[in-house]
Amino acid sequence: DTTRSRRKQLLRSCTSRTLWYSAMENIVTEKKAEESHRQDSVDLLIFILLLTLTILTIWLFKHRRFRFLHETGLAMIYGLIVGVILRYAIHLPRDVSNVSKSCYVNASPPTLLINVSGKFYEYTLKGEISANEVKDVQDNEMLRKVTFDPEVFFNILLPPIIFHAGYSLKRRHFFRNMGSILAFAFLGTVISCFFIGLLMYGCVTLMKQVGQLHGDFFFTDCLFFGAIVSATDPVTVLAIFNELHVDADLYALLFGESVLNDAVAVVLSSSIVAYQPQGDNSHTFEAMALLKSFGMFLGVFSGSFALGVATGVFTALISFHFYLLRDFQLLETALFFLMSWSTFLLAEACGFTGVVSVLFCGITQAHYTYNNLSAESQDRTKQLFELLNFLAENFIFSYMGLTLFTFQNHVFNPMFIVGAFLAVFLGRAANIYPLSLLLNLGRRYKIRSNFQHMMMFAGLRGAMTFALSIRDTATYARRMMFSTTLLVVFFTVWICGGGTMQMLSCQRIRVGVDSDQDNSRRSTKQESAWLFRIWYNFDHNYLKPILTHSGPPLTATLPPCCGPLARFLTSPQAYENEGQLKDDDSDLILTDGDINLTYGDITVSTDASGSHTSSGLGYTGAATSDDLDRELVYGDHELVMRGTRLVLPMDDSEPPFTDSYNHLRM
Repeated sequence: DTTRSRRKQLLRSCTSRTLWYSAMENIVTEKKAEESHRQDSVDLLIFILLLTLTILTIWLFKHRRFRFLHETGLAMIYGLIVGVILRYAIHLPRDVSNVSKSCYVNASPPTLLINVSGKFYEYTLKGEISANEVKDVQDNEMLRKVTFDPEVFFNILLPPIIFHAGYSLKRRHFFRNMGSILAFAFLGTVISCFFIGLLMYGCVTLMKQVGQLHGDFFFTDCLFFGAIVSATDPVTVLAIFNELHVDADLYALLFGESVLNDAVAVVLSSSIVAYQPQGDNSHTFEAMALLKSFGMFLGVFSGSFALGVATGVFTALISFHFYLLRDFQLLETALFFLMSWSTFLLAEACGFTGVVSVLFCGITQAHYTYNNLSAESQDRTKQLFELLNFLAENFIFSYMGLTLFTFQNHVFNPMFIVGAFLAVFLGRAANIYPLSLLLNLGRRYKIRSNFQHMMMFAGLRGAMTFALSIRDTATYARRMMFSTTLLVVFFTVWICGGGTMQMLSCQRIRVGVDSDQDNSRRSTKQESAWLFRIWYNFDHNYLKPILTHSGPPLTATLPPCCGPLARFLTSPQAYENEGQLKDDDSDLILTDGDINLTYGDITVSTDASGSHTSSGLGYTGAATSDDLDRELVYGDHELVMRGTRLVLPMDDSEPPFTDSYNHLRM
């Protein structure tokens, strides 16, 4: 009996101790969770304050008309200041009394399970650190907290930036220079990538000879560096161009190239990473591996392009058939937003590139879905993505400045940095000047030498270059590339972006140009490629009637034998809107409330020769050869006012509306 009672007491004592330890462990865990939550809130508050301070300073700069420093460069400066404070002024030491250095593993597992007295604990690998950096890591936990997961940039911050670029694209100037833009974006990016890669390989070889390289650095790493720094982001230059009204064709060349070459750089870098010769990891040249990478480039880009267009068309069909959704503008905008964002995630989940998909989804949405939205949703979607683009872009640039001091695995090599700056400069020159020379052989309006110098100078690196470089910093080579990329971005944004005004003055490029008057003498259909003219006729006659309410009825474009099908596919709104063209440029739409001038159903127009015509609003049938000019130029020259369409003069050589105005007075 005595033995049993003692066993019971011992069992109760062990049970009570176990419960006590378990309760203490729960309390400690809750405290750690609460501390982690507070720390995360402080980190996010830091970035919110950075953006707030940036916005207030931007207002001051705009008020004072100070254009030497753009908001992106300003956000980087504020990020640098906060990074210095976090690095050298604030230290949050951790409890490291139970650090054990006697656990040895053969590999670096992403998750480590440890058995401590019968209880299993899970630890997540955060990366390798050297022995002399152990104390630094232990003494400042905040530096780890403010370092975001790279996937945050790709899945959260990049989609609105890329979508806004496609959604706000001005089709008129884009299609006028479409051939040149595609050449600079595709061929130019590939040329720049390989040119920079070859120069950097020579630099790395020299570093090995002089003993300045302390890790593996293969030729594929050099090509990868060439791909990520070939993505241009002249947001600073384009903002100044827009404020000063610089030549529209120069603006279109820079904007179109930067939009498309971001997508090309992403796919190109993925293809280079996938390059792997058979049998070993020697990174030697092999023809089959090269062909495989090239095939992957074409497959991923075409698949991403098709998926983006398909998602845009699907959204247009939803907005087309659920026409009554226009009565609930909040639901309509929310659906548009979710469908657009899901394009990026769907492409990534399918193994394609979300950047390419969301870019062409934005272009498709602007061309089709935008016309099906209500006027309130049109304004909301434009303003929503413009706001998200502004916040995301400034957040990324603020984080760039912060990362220079908070990232704990920087590798700064002076020889590599000097070689990178030289390679980036020469790579941009190898892209712009030879291609401009070749393109001028077939262009009606040549790319002048001062335009070429401006494009060379405006090859800034920005958000996409940073996002591609920070995505993988596991190896010595990738850490060196990331650190060097930061310096390249800082230099181009501050020096090249800040010197835009001086460069415009030096090259004697006109500012204050009215793009409507300057470009109205040019016929878009004559300058556009024949392939685009064929596509336009097909799109105008068949796709727009099926996907939007703004196109001509299918009964007027399809053969008579297809009458029942045409009547089934054509919406009643198409008959109501018959003969009334709608604008596709999302930022050039005027609503009925903008101007209160009406005059029956008369169309008063002035053509390029100065003659004036008046006509009703009847529809003439299928697309004519002049419809391309009228639709692409419509947003810049035509105002629709409650049943009256006034077409502004295409030539400013004589006073407008002379005859028509006298006729109206009569």
